[in-house]
Amino acid sequence: MLFAGKTIVITGATRGIGKAIALKLAKAGANIVVAAKSTEENPKLGGTIYSAAAEVEAAGGQALAVACDIRFEDQIASVVEQTIAKFGGIDILINNASAISLTTTEQTEAKRYDLMHDVNVRGTFMMTKACIPYLRKSSNPHILTLSPPLNLDPKWFEKHVAYTMSKYNMSMMTIGWAKELAKDRIAANSPWPRTTIDTAAVRNLLGGQMLVNMSRTPEILADAAYEILKRPSTQCTGNLYVDEQVLAEEGITDLAHYSVVPGATLYTDLFLD
Repeated sequence: MLFAGKTIVITGATRGIGKAIALKLAKAGANIVVAAKSTEENPKLGGTIYSAAAEVEAAGGQALAVACDIRFEDQIASVVEQTIAKFGGIDILINNASAISLTTTEQTEAKRYDLMHDVNVRGTFMMTKACIPYLRKSSNPHILTLSPPLNLDPKWFEKHVAYTMSKYNMSMMTIGWAKELAKDRIAANSPWPRTTIDTAAVRNLLGGQMLVNMSRTPEILADAAYEILKRPSTQCTGNLYVDEQVLAEEGITDLAHYSVVPGATLYTDLFLD
């Protein structure tokens, strides 16, 4: 199996895209570190670090569940320490955890602004910083950050400038890390979905069942992530990918099976024209 013995830290892996990526890589033999906040199930969200870890092991991987709010450096340090203690190293970091609020400037409360920037920007940065010393030791190290291509059309700023700033910061970190860490053979890339994805955020915050019916399943991001991560880190870095692009590069163009509702009209995700 391609990822046998590889250790992969995934933030926000209890549900949705993060869990789908975890299960895809677990089936390929990976050790998965489920680093997320959920230790008790929220009926609106579903899943905990423990249930996700159980699914990882059922899929064929080894799992480590670590409670972690990436806003806090001591919890990030605990993830890294427990990962090294159990698996001996880190080969891949997937920065999936993110907070969203599609609100205008006047509608965005300070606590919501702080949450998005503390999780999306500061948390992603600090988690990556903590993993770099161990990624250096891997034979094919990757950092994968779930963030969009940089699109400076004002329409992506006018209705939710705070959220847009936070996600674009994640993408800019990918660009920066690709150059900064090239000497260490550490790849840095960002995938983003062409369409909305059936996640808790879409169900509870963005559009409910109507938007879910116009979405794809998280497995399309899992398959795209898999294809990126198997590429040599020295040859695949600094890219702000769209999932369809990655799959097309691998000759995968029939994407019908990813639709939540077969044959439905799909809704284009944020930041894409």
